[in-house]
Amino acid sequence: MQPSQSEVRVVPSTFENANAVQPRTLYVVGTPIGNLGDMTFRAVQVMRAVDAIAAEDTRRTGRLLQHFQITTPQVSYHHYNRRRRIEELLQQLNRGDAIALVTDAGMPGISDPGYELVRACVEAGLSVVPIPGVTAAITALAAAGLPTDRFVFEGFLPTKEKERRDRLQQVRGERRTLLFYEAPHRLQRTLADLAAVLGENRLVVLARELTKLHEAFWRGTLAEAVIFCQEQPPKGEFTLVVSGAIETTAAILTEAELKAELEKLLQEGMTRSQASRHLAQFTPFTRREIYQIALKIRDRSPLGEETTL
Repeated sequence: MQPSQSEVRVVPSTFENANAVQPRTLYVVGTPIGNLGDMTFRAVQVMRAVDAIAAEDTRRTGRLLQHFQITTPQVSYHHYNRRRRIEELLQQLNRGDAIALVTDAGMPGISDPGYELVRACVEAGLSVVPIPGVTAAITALAAAGLPTDRFVFEGFLPTKEKERRDRLQQVRGERRTLLFYEAPHRLQRTLADLAAVLGENRLVVLARELTKLHEAFWRGTLAEAVIFCQEQPPKGEFTLVVSGAIETTAAILTEAELKAELEKLLQEGMTRSQASRHLAQFTPFTRREIYQIALKIRDRSPLGEETTL
């Protein structure tokens, strides 16, 4: 929810203030997911001013710190040492230190153990301050071209096939846009399961290597995505944006229902081509025939005049 104009407060920048961090505070700091130009001034300031940086991978974070000339000492905090390390970090915070929490890339706590440290700090009555940064899921969603008003983040699916399909069955009827992370060596299997469980005509956007040199977006149906990845073996990290289920998945649409559903999908932000592909599985009409119907649908311009989309 966006704040109203009366609720917006402009906070002066404290970038020049090297003592801007507060004691007994955990700073959850977002870092770039690829392009170092996405690092914020505030993130650099905080990481320079805190007493320690809790990093998921100290070697990777070390390269980031070197680039921005940050000399703050690091301590490792990852999945395998989190239980022991949480107690140590809480003791340090209670002594009056300020600590920055960073992950390999993006915002800590999203598909990593960062949330456990945050929860422990909240339960201990310590302050937690977020320093916003890039997140791959939101970055992909913003450029996908699928509805963004409502979405569900599923992160990484289980690696075992049965568990993965069981999870997908849980979201099969979900009408909101779905977001997933996947590694390149598991992408083909995941796409095959998505097509089998959600339906081959479900729209998907494959966002690859976001903000990096070889950033790329591929758009099509799940069936087409399976073929695409067989012909071009995937490389790099992927974020998958999948269209949600439509309300009438249990019934074959009549022409009148089809037109109404088309209007709804177009208003939600889908293109005519995307909506036609998506609805082809629920009607005897072909994708081409649905597209011709979509061409006849008219919309209201902001001035209230009726214009062709």
